[in-house]
Amino acid sequence: MKMLNGRELAEFIQERQGHAVRGLRQQWNIAPKLAIVVTVDNPVINVYMRLKQRYGNDIQIEVDVHRVEQVEVPSLIDQLNTDNSVHGIIVQLPLADPSQTDQIVDLVSPTKDVDALGANATYDPATPMAILWLLAGYNVDLAGKKIILVGRGKLVGAPLERILLTSGFDVSVVTRSTPELKAVVKEADIIITATGSPAVLDASMIKQGAVVVDAGVASEDGKTVGDLAPDVYERDDLTLTPQKGGVGPLTVCALFENVIRAARAAADATEPKD
Repeated sequence: MKMLNGRELAEFIQERQGHAVRGLRQQWNIAPKLAIVVTVDNPVINVYMRLKQRYGNDIQIEVDVHRVEQVEVPSLIDQLNTDNSVHGIIVQLPLADPSQTDQIVDLVSPTKDVDALGANATYDPATPMAILWLLAGYNVDLAGKKIILVGRGKLVGAPLERILLTSGFDVSVVTRSTPELKAVVKEADIIITATGSPAVLDASMIKQGAVVVDAGVASEDGKTVGDLAPDVYERDDLTLTPQKGGVGPLTVCALFENVIRAARAAADATEPKD
């Protein structure tokens, strides 16, 4: 079995990003800043936010957390959109009232929408970017391979399908309701799953020698688990993500990559034109 270890790649990316941020600070006098807007107090979300703050601190990107009532969010986003010291804005999901999600994420300026949740987002979403980095980092060639995405969610499946199709790859999307699901998935050379449904894929559904990327996150018996059944990890012919440290560490890297790009775009916008 070959593991796709995201933590190892993340260390190299973090070092490169730290160098890029130092360049922005020294050459353009720009200190990249990320603003996170939060409307709920949730232990899991708080852990993720601390992770982002720690990562930002490591590469010298300031991360401000704004805890507000949902009714205050539109005016706060408007303020952050016009604040030149803020380069990226994240609306932390879920919101206290999830029914307003699309309406609120669309308020974030596309130039600062580093989570790429808005309808007019210009950046690539973090998790699809992380998955592609992971595959490229381990020299997994997508050309000529049959790729199947399990799930077409807004955060992973749908944007990743769009990116892969645009790049000319052979990609199909399946869901639990797909007829003959097991037979369809078993044809795939590369499987990328992000359903958040524990054990949605078991070993009998995966062909010999396949590459499997698990980007699903769910909670089961108080533990965080992915989409793969335990028997998948008993196979020694697969190339797959570990139960921890696969896509996750690179997702944080990809988010901050967008913050750095946004800060660099701000630097370019302030450069005098000839």
